[in-house]
Amino acid sequence: MRPLPHLPRTVRGTLGALLTALATVAALFAATPSAQADTTVCDQFGSTVVQGRYVVQNNRWNTSQTQCVTATGSGFRVSRADGSVPTNGAPKSYPSLFFGCHYTNCSPGTNLPAQLSGISSAPSSISYGYVGDAVYDAAYDIWLDPTPRTDGVNRTEIMIWLNKVGPIQPVGSQVGSATVGGRSWQLWSGNNGTNDVLSFVAPSAMSGWSFDVMDFVRQAVARGLAQNSWYLTSVQAGFEPWQNGTGLAVNSFSSTVNTGGGPGPGGPGGSTSCQVSYATNVWEGGFTANVTVGNTGSAPVDGWHLAFTLPSGQRITSAWNASVSPSSGSVTASGLSHNADIPPAGSQTFGFQGTYSGTFATPSGFSLNGAACTRA
Repeated sequence: MRPLPHLPRTVRGTLGALLTALATVAALFAATPSAQADTTVCDQFGSTVVQGRYVVQNNRWNTSQTQCVTATGSGFRVSRADGSVPTNGAPKSYPSLFFGCHYTNCSPGTNLPAQLSGISSAPSSISYGYVGDAVYDAAYDIWLDPTPRTDGVNRTEIMIWLNKVGPIQPVGSQVGSATVGGRSWQLWSGNNGTNDVLSFVAPSAMSGWSFDVMDFVRQAVARGLAQNSWYLTSVQAGFEPWQNGTGLAVNSFSSTVNTGGGPGPGGPGGSTSCQVSYATNVWEGGFTANVTVGNTGSAPVDGWHLAFTLPSGQRITSAWNASVSPSSGSVTASGLSHNADIPPAGSQTFGFQGTYSGTFATPSGFSLNGAACTRA
């Protein structure tokens, strides 16, 4: 290093003070970390908080092998996932994050549990990061219960599988298909011995999505797996790995539950009043049905979903003015964009064509957004 040239004493003193100050600032920056370190959790049911509002949980409930999750600024990644379990049984864990309450662990500032009748919308979004050397699903887990409990197992579990890798399937059996949130899903229904499970499986992998959780809650209500007086206790998202899983990640997650005001009658919790007319034209082996849904209440029905059960041997082959799924058994007809609302004293009409075997019969009961309807 070359020596400084000869300078007047006052200039040398000022320059020396400046160099000393710069050295002090450099030392302070060297002593301060550039970013907060990620938090890794390896305890079986250990957890931490991200974004100041969501709980990241390790949730290693079905294996004794080591699993660790590392919380990031906006999500988490599975940093270790040892071992495997048979693919014809339950997964080994559910590393995830959630908004709400789960086994007495509540996320900071949550307004859950909240009664379905008071929820106007529950927007959520997620971005996933996948790996290629594991067997797993990437899924939401939405919990509903008749009481505002914050502990233990809830009565009904809704799962939304955005991706699945390997020979795995949801609880129960496939009972048809459904269109929810503008997308088509395989629909599965069953019971795992402790709670009912309604699962929606994407036909192809989705790396992320933004949607309203209440669209799926309404499906559970329409199918008799929840009631309008029940409570939403948590919205969870993560992975169910059967084999390996290291590197799986939730890159970002958001969940909000909007309460107050509600969706009005016809939404979850609304006191819907309705009347259904069901007219048929029947020939050997086939039939058409023309269905009119009337709103006999004093408030509009915002987004109608009519649930009914087709008699044994009947199958829907096509429909108009509504989305109807699945094609047999317990089905739900939902309004389309042009006829999704029913004003007071108003009605909407849709129809479908189908086949049947044996003696032809008509459905014995209908419910509109979870409320029973009278027959015209």
